[in-house]
Amino acid sequence: MGKGCITVTKYFLFLFNLLFFIFGAVIMGFGLWVLFDNQSFIAVLQESSDTVKVAAYILIGVGSLSMAMGFFGCIGAVYEIRCLLGLYFTCLLLILIAQVTAGVLIYFQRDRLKYEMSNIIKGMLINYTGQNRTTEHTWDYVQRTMQCCGWTGPGNWSENILIKNSSQNLYSCSCRNDSLPGADIKDVGLCVHLSTELPIYKTGCATSVEKWLLDNCGVILGICVGVAVIELLGMILSMCLCKSVVVEDYTKVPKY
Repeated sequence: MGKGCITVTKYFLFLFNLLFFIFGAVIMGFGLWVLFDNQSFIAVLQESSDTVKVAAYILIGVGSLSMAMGFFGCIGAVYEIRCLLGLYFTCLLLILIAQVTAGVLIYFQRDRLKYEMSNIIKGMLINYTGQNRTTEHTWDYVQRTMQCCGWTGPGNWSENILIKNSSQNLYSCSCRNDSLPGADIKDVGLCVHLSTELPIYKTGCATSVEKWLLDNCGVILGICVGVAVIELLGMILSMCLCKSVVVEDYTKVPKY
């Protein structure tokens, strides 16, 4: 009966570590996407702030560590190597503590992060020319897909250097509301309108981003809780197997 429990624990731990290896690959892939992506909102922040790049490197590092842990955890489970199981437990504990710490810091620093993001976007809008294919075209893509204009609203574009110094009624082409009458529909750059009543979206992108986060909050929290539960399960299984290995070792000692 005892051997059967040990075998079940061993293979459960092996399967868990296989999943952990896959999760690590997903996390590393996400970090690489954040680092090299140039077609989404992330690219706008990455171009203007080192914080996003640092976060991407952290994700890549955590993903790589998780993959290594999954590999060594599989080896430790199959061959019942106590030192690997102990190392695996310690690393899991440290990662769990780091994740909880990061979550707490993000929660209590959310206003500062929001303020920093606002300054990044507003600074980009002031210097917008439509020529930067990485940052500016990405922001145009965000405005088109989210059907918004500016960060807090269309008024952010009034600070743009080209718009302020022009005698024409210029506006961001990606802010164009297709449901309103008018011509001159382009994806990027600045467009001209004859009237001061511009055919643009009236909602700021900050509202759209917050709405997206609220709509997907359950999914994000579910993923975080799921990862934490899996990590706790891995810690419990590794300790159970490590303890059983000790018991097995002592049963093999000859009695006189």
